[in-house]
Amino acid sequence: MSSSVLTALFLFAFVTSITPGPNNTMLLASGVHFGFTRTIPHMLGIGFGFFVLLICVGMGLGTLITGIPMLYLALKIVSGIYLLYIAWKIGSSRTLGEQKETGQVPMTFLQAAAFQWVNPKAWVMAITAMSTYGDPVHPYQRVFLIGAIFALINVPSVSTWAGFGSGLRGWLSDPVRLKWFNITMAILLVVSLWPILE
Repeated sequence: MSSSVLTALFLFAFVTSITPGPNNTMLLASGVHFGFTRTIPHMLGIGFGFFVLLICVGMGLGTLITGIPMLYLALKIVSGIYLLYIAWKIGSSRTLGEQKETGQVPMTFLQAAAFQWVNPKAWVMAITAMSTYGDPVHPYQRVFLIGAIFALINVPSVSTWAGFGSGLRGWLSDPVRLKWFNITMAILLVVSLWPILE
């Protein structure tokens, strides 16, 4: 891989990892509700889950999914329903998750990893990365190189959203502000469904 292509891949990984989407919207909300430290398993789960998804897409799953229209449609429907459910949970929350009696818990490592399989932005990122930067001559080496670059870039990028949310905890301790923040996050999560509509 030439230095210019490698630079472009690093830039693609950074931009797609740090820009708004379901993962980053949920991390921002988690940072507000649970703080940065309790959100770490969520962040690490995103990184691991996306790495596995990316490798599977590079090994042929992406071609299978996009090549069977009914399977691709089913993935879109499941993704959409699950994201609407998460948006409803965030939008209806009215308390910070610092007290055990609220019943709120941060997303676990395994939940965050599994979420990547129904995250429309993750699928778009993975399919685009492999179709743009893959190499038919040395496919497996390139797949793991792309995966390694995303692993290096993804977690530090998404952690900025959790950090920003954690910084807002004090300001959002006001119930009215928290209510409108949660509603806004829910709306943004629904808006992030745009890749499904393409």
